[in-house]
Amino acid sequence: MNTTELQSLKARLHGRLILPADPDYDTARRVYNGMIDKRPAAIAQCADTADVVAVLAFARESETLLAVRGGGHHGAGLGVCDDGVVLDLSPMREVRVDDASREVRVAGGATWGEVDRATQPFGLAVPSGIISTTGVAGLTLGGGHGYLTRKYGLTIDNLIGAEVVLADGRVVTASASEHDDLFWALRGGGGNFGVVTSFRFRAQPVGEVYAGPTLWPVERAAEVLRWYDDFMRQAPDDVYGFFAFLNVPPAPFFPAELHGRTMCAVIWCVTGPIAAAERALEPARRLGPPAFTMLGAMPFGALQTMHDALMPPGLQWYWKGDFVRELNEQAIAEHVRYGSALPTALSTMHLYPIDGAANRVDRHATAFSFRDARWSMVMAGIDPDPAKAPQITRWAKDYWSALHPHSMGAAYVNFMMEEGTPRVRATYRDNFDRLAAIKAKYDPANLFRVNQNIEPLTGGSGSRSAAP
Repeated sequence: MNTTELQSLKARLHGRLILPADPDYDTARRVYNGMIDKRPAAIAQCADTADVVAVLAFARESETLLAVRGGGHHGAGLGVCDDGVVLDLSPMREVRVDDASREVRVAGGATWGEVDRATQPFGLAVPSGIISTTGVAGLTLGGGHGYLTRKYGLTIDNLIGAEVVLADGRVVTASASEHDDLFWALRGGGGNFGVVTSFRFRAQPVGEVYAGPTLWPVERAAEVLRWYDDFMRQAPDDVYGFFAFLNVPPAPFFPAELHGRTMCAVIWCVTGPIAAAERALEPARRLGPPAFTMLGAMPFGALQTMHDALMPPGLQWYWKGDFVRELNEQAIAEHVRYGSALPTALSTMHLYPIDGAANRVDRHATAFSFRDARWSMVMAGIDPDPAKAPQITRWAKDYWSALHPHSMGAAYVNFMMEEGTPRVRATYRDNFDRLAAIKAKYDPANLFRVNQNIEPLTGGSGSRSAAP
């Protein structure tokens, strides 16, 4: 790409084209993970779908490496690239709610906090994650799990349509009745198939929830994990709680004597009548009792923002994950070993339940394959200090290596770093070849390859093109 080509692109955009010489270039190129330090040749902040079409034409015609950024939250930093062009959707943030039909239209650059602020006044929510600053696009395209998964399924189970700009510049609608193969692939296949400029979701009735953390001394972690396994196996779909190892932050609502202590916890979210929710979590109060609990009724949107201040943009992150079906004694022992030795104050391990409603969808109904998993596990080394990046990376890798033999052998695509084709293939199991064929139909040249890449099927017994 040369200066003339960039100036031509700049003239075609309704949004901004940010170049390395611009004063806000360093701000514009940053993503959520401070460990990622990439320098694109240009950042196109798209104002509308026409801008997206123009940027794709530029990347295609100039054979320039392309990265697509929504919320920029991905741990591997796949919303930015060196030397190429970043198609930044962040200016496209509109959210529209039709409370009569419960349909929510969300632009591709919006965050889940913006969706919650639009839907909560109507007593509605779209199932999403656990941090409100997460981008809608990345979480959705990877599958999407969080507080409402057991009750209402994955985010993709609530997706009813999408506007997609394809590699060749066409703008299409993907739904159950239009481009249904593309719609299937978008539901879990990541950013491999096009740029989604608008999502249509069916929101669910969610107003107040009964939620908050329960903490136990880390010395009781094995006991708590066994109890948690049994409790969640029997819990109704209204009950959600993710297990965590954590260091208690110095927040004012935690007793001062707990600040900085390594503990194990379950962070709860129970939908339905508050009185019934209180009864449902009574067994958690009787286990021990806990060292601390702070449960109460709150708006769902407030729960979604609970962790935002603890995890601001710019921290160093290294994470690895796996799907899990069973917690055997060997796995519990390894969890206690590594979870009791968190390397930094913010480092953590989470076990997210993905059973309930999410398990009742056929594994071939969407690209997301692990409908038989009980948990999505992630171990995350986190710290503000770049000097600690090697330490947190080593801890996350060692923890993952110890637990991987007790997993289902593959991970949630949004919890992967740049781990290569074998891990991507394992994530999709026997859905992979269908995804590769759909990739060949909609992106045969693999324009969209800065992602957890699915190379296009090139024909004959599963042969594939080489990655450009």
